Amino acid sequence: MTKVVKEESSSDEDIPLARHSSSSTKPQTIKKKLDTPVKANKRNLSTVKKQRTTEASDDDDIPLARRRSATAKEQPIKEESSDDDDVPLAKRKPVVTQTKSLKRATPVKAESAPTNKKPKKEVKVEEDVYRWWEQEMENGAGDNGLDDNGIKWTQLSHNGVLFPPEYVPHGIQMKYDGKSVKLTPEAEEVASFFAALLESDHGANPTFQKNFFEDFQKVLAKSPKNPKMTSFEKCDFRPMWQKFELDKERKKQMTKEEKLKIKEERIAVEQSFIYANVDGRKEKIGNFRIEPPGLFRGRGDHPKTGRLKLRVYPEQITLNLSKDSKIPPALPGHKWGKIVHDQQATWLATWKENINDTSKYVFLSANSSWKGQSDMKKFDKARELKGHVDRIRKNYTNDLKDKLTETRQRATAMYLIDRLALRAGNEKGDEEADTVGCCSLRYEHITLESPNTVHFDFLGKDSIRYENSVQVETQVFKNLRLFQKQVGPGNAIFDRLTTTGLNKHLNNYMPGLSAKVFRTYNASFTCQQQLDKLTSKTDTIHDRILSFNRANREVAVLCNHQRAASKSHGQQMMKIADKLRATKYQRMKLRKQLFALDKSIKKRRPNLAVDESDLEDDWIKEYDIQTIEKEREKAKVKFDKQNDRLKSEGKAPLPKSELQDKLKKVDELKAQLDKERKTGKVEVAATMNVEKLLAKIEKLDERINATKIQATDKEENKEISLGTSKMNYIDPRIIVAWCRTYEVPMEKVYSKTLVEKFRWAETIPDDWKF
Repeated sequence: MTKVVKEESSSDEDIPLARHSSSSTKPQTIKKKLDTPVKANKRNLSTVKKQRTTEASDDDDIPLARRRSATAKEQPIKEESSDDDDVPLAKRKPVVTQTKSLKRATPVKAESAPTNKKPKKEVKVEEDVYRWWEQEMENGAGDNGLDDNGIKWTQLSHNGVLFPPEYVPHGIQMKYDGKSVKLTPEAEEVASFFAALLESDHGANPTFQKNFFEDFQKVLAKSPKNPKMTSFEKCDFRPMWQKFELDKERKKQMTKEEKLKIKEERIAVEQSFIYANVDGRKEKIGNFRIEPPGLFRGRGDHPKTGRLKLRVYPEQITLNLSKDSKIPPALPGHKWGKIVHDQQATWLATWKENINDTSKYVFLSANSSWKGQSDMKKFDKARELKGHVDRIRKNYTNDLKDKLTETRQRATAMYLIDRLALRAGNEKGDEEADTVGCCSLRYEHITLESPNTVHFDFLGKDSIRYENSVQVETQVFKNLRLFQKQVGPGNAIFDRLTTTGLNKHLNNYMPGLSAKVFRTYNASFTCQQQLDKLTSKTDTIHDRILSFNRANREVAVLCNHQRAASKSHGQQMMKIADKLRATKYQRMKLRKQLFALDKSIKKRRPNLAVDESDLEDDWIKEYDIQTIEKEREKAKVKFDKQNDRLKSEGKAPLPKSELQDKLKKVDELKAQLDKERKTGKVEVAATMNVEKLLAKIEKLDERINATKIQATDKEENKEISLGTSKMNYIDPRIIVAWCRTYEVPMEKVYSKTLVEKFRWAETIPDDWKF
């Protein structure tokens, strides 16, 4: 595969230090100057334990069949968890229908389908959408009309949360010391949790095993009917594991009707929990399901991995409702722990989980008005920082030499947060995963190399490893060396700095400014800059999308949104390579037909005379064999389906002779392919001419180019997750404006979920810039 070489970024003071070139698909340590992007070093990624992130996988970005037009239909969206807790709700407005225009939508009558065409599929009626952003624009509310201390709602009602079903014993016995043992239902359930993970990486993790067995012994001790177990090594969960494997196979063998029935039953149960009523309008709830009990897995090397997550009951849950709302029924025999009427909160329900003793919340979905207002406010705040960032950078640069160690530490941390897009970081307890941010970096997390290179190596949020080698300003290097000397091994480098103190200082520059705003600002600034640099109106649509993904990748690397390459990556690349070869094979056959009709075209169009470089004889023979096999199978499947339909209609089945006729045509095709390989000539159809063949070849050229771009994009993205930056860090108005400027359909770069989440961003002018 051709390596794409990317030119060096210009030395711009606004460019975050952590940005880097994406030209190489191989991780490597790099060093660059202060004012040029620096690549997050992914060396030794193979030594990092499998990392699970909360970031959205690129495979989740399913194209949305939706065009930018006044009649576009809205589809139900996929739910996402909310990041912000209490975001004020703007003034209410009557519910209206979603359209591209800022004006109110008017009903559009569907035209009847022409009689000479197939009837169009029935289009689902679009859900009413509360267009709160139009309310803000018309009222001219300042700061998006948000008031952090204000009332979020006056009327709030919902049906509580959906609990997982109670455990139903399966009766399969595990073994202990070679003998089958009978367990109580509670103990059997916990044993089943481990049995289901027996062949996974978690099941082989010693910490996971140790924590699980300790909790399992506590459950066993609750009933004298359970046997005593003192050794994990004597436990054999394989009989249960085999049972679950059989269940998986049965599930795979289920018919479409059976799967559809299960789906309909699930939807019927969930139906009453999907929506909440907020001030007279219906809003979708994001996470109304209570997580079922199981074994905690955690991120990275979490010390509590394997611990038992207990079942949650209504007594542990607090519901937030308006005083006049009907209290939803709890599970039979239970009652809600507490009912509150907190109009300044946007959560609908809350409870504490037993593993880390942290609060869990139920919020409205990602496309709700509350979340949308929060997003708009977040990105507006980052955009506002543009007007202050030069002054802030000048001040912290001066403070790098301050006499007070506290001031020096703060200035050094601000430099790293701004230039490397590091998270601020908070202190962690002994029983939490050892993840750190800038303010909580310890002595061992950085290595200094003269004259001014700093090597970073630590676990960031969600235990994602951050490795980076970067050249910093001389004074920053001196400060870090001094701080390390002062604190010593095992201690925090910024021992006189807290995240709270840092944010308080930042708020003096700009109301509402905190360390995390720099991360959003630098991500959006980088995306805008890279899109302007990489995209050209002369590019094809595929090249423009590749440019977009490269700009997005710059942001993902800046924010350290890594992922381990999927196990199937190599196989996927082989499929793309085979697809490319197959298209080239079709083009080769068309070229041969073209030369048969017009031999002189080789001189007039010498590019057509160039042979395909990667079409070996063995590959062509194997491809032809596979083609014939597929055609035979297709004929049989079609014949069986026709007979099934006829049988359901009470009609006589098709005679077997019809299938034989179809298979005979496949045999004729095989003979034709064998002859073509032997003679090197391709028969020209009577309906073909030079113009038609040239048009077909041109279409195949476009398809080949698109497939090559797809392969390049997939290879470059194999260890980078693009979803999180689009969802949380890049101002969506940048992407909307770019799509309009370069005539790229939104569904090519945004998933259905994100289109719904960022509807408010579509109100901008076409020439909007971050």
